[in-house]
Amino acid sequence: MAILKIARMGHPVLLQRAASVPDPTAPAVQRLIADMTETMLDAGGVGLAAPQVHESIRLFVYFVPGGRASDDPDDKPQPITTLINPVITADGPAQSLRWEGCLSIPGLRAAVPRYDRIIVDATLPDGQSVTFRASFFHAGVIQHENDHLDGILYPMRMTDHRLFGFNEELARYPADLPVLS
Repeated sequence: MAILKIARMGHPVLLQRAASVPDPTAPAVQRLIADMTETMLDAGGVGLAAPQVHESIRLFVYFVPGGRASDDPDDKPQPITTLINPVITADGPAQSLRWEGCLSIPGLRAAVPRYDRIIVDATLPDGQSVTFRASFFHAGVIQHENDHLDGILYPMRMTDHRLFGFNEELARYPADLPVLS
């Protein structure tokens, strides 16, 4: 396994729609998944999409740490998971603002509107199809990573640019910030 270089905002690979993965079980795809997992963990992230490591294909890895999950049955801790060729649909109209950061936009975070509940259809690394529901933090991580597959970075989703800043400054003035999901 290897630590891969993460593309930063401004690199064109982050602004294009990624290609479908024709064979999720291919050895090159399996190596990429292993390298992406190692890279994500090394960088301290909870998700990483293939375009972020200069591979414009439709897959991402993610996990939900116990401290970020809620009591909702579709927002439980999740082990490291890989979704290939995912299709995400909203499961209702409800949206909430949630704080997001991104390994491709280091040192910054912002409040981003995301659907509270989604339905996910995807392929797993063994080639099996999966359909499941995700909510709140779990749903937000999936929506964030799936956006990378469509060439969308979280600042493009923002509705209030006053809620965008450097991590150190946002930590310094937490009383001025809204509590978000």
